[in-house]
Amino acid sequence: MKKVLGLLSGLLFVTVLTACGGEKETQTLSEDKLKIGVTAGPHEEIMEKVKEVAAKDGLEIEIEVISDYITPNTALAEGDLDANSYQHKPFLDQMNEDRNLELVDVANTVNFPMGIYSEAIQDVSELKEGDKVGLPNDPTNGARALMLFEQAGIITLKEGVGANASVKDIDENKLNLEFIELEASQIPRQLGELTAAAINTNYAMEAGFIPSEDSIFIEPKDSPWVNLIAVRSENQDDPVVDKLIKAYHSDEVKQFVEENFNGSVVASW
Repeated sequence: MKKVLGLLSGLLFVTVLTACGGEKETQTLSEDKLKIGVTAGPHEEIMEKVKEVAAKDGLEIEIEVISDYITPNTALAEGDLDANSYQHKPFLDQMNEDRNLELVDVANTVNFPMGIYSEAIQDVSELKEGDKVGLPNDPTNGARALMLFEQAGIITLKEGVGANASVKDIDENKLNLEFIELEASQIPRQLGELTAAAINTNYAMEAGFIPSEDSIFIEPKDSPWVNLIAVRSENQDDPVVDKLIKAYHSDEVKQFVEENFNGSVVASW
């Protein structure tokens, strides 16, 4: 009898463990309130306008400003945010793969053409043998910077590497430039120690640059690196997400972007 009770207790214990270790509970979003993560600068400013527009439709938006590129996705995946707006799809795809996240993009937002900046030279043609050139150290923005350097005629990359490029994929570097990989948010602060650097537009603007005027080379406005709104996959069809997209894609927000960023941020809807 004791053996039978022991087996039953063991089975019950396993059942409890199985229940606790099963699929995580689906998080349903509120129908009239969202907490959205953004990075400081243009994304924050634009979301403030979206918040204003959304309020007219009965949607309350709480904005969480985050200073790095990793936390907005991990916080979203963990349920601390309901959505985020700060990244392009290659970056989202890479984070989903690297951290086993289940985040999806639901709408395009704006494009931030990446630029090359310098305190030492006025044109990329002035780069000299052995100069130090900075770029973001995360895979997607690093690849984007390398593609920008290729467009500027500074280097050539191995054929076909595209958005997967790393410094190891540089095929030709005639000036033997030294490429320094740095945290994207830190590059503006370290620009004085470099001859030139590729800087993401939000960080460039945060540092006081006007990308369309101060960069020495910049991506075309139709760059494919369009930013997006991301949510957990389980919430992509929630009605409140449609409300958010409607507010973001409004004429009021588009006009705000056009009037406030001197062409350095471009509406992509």
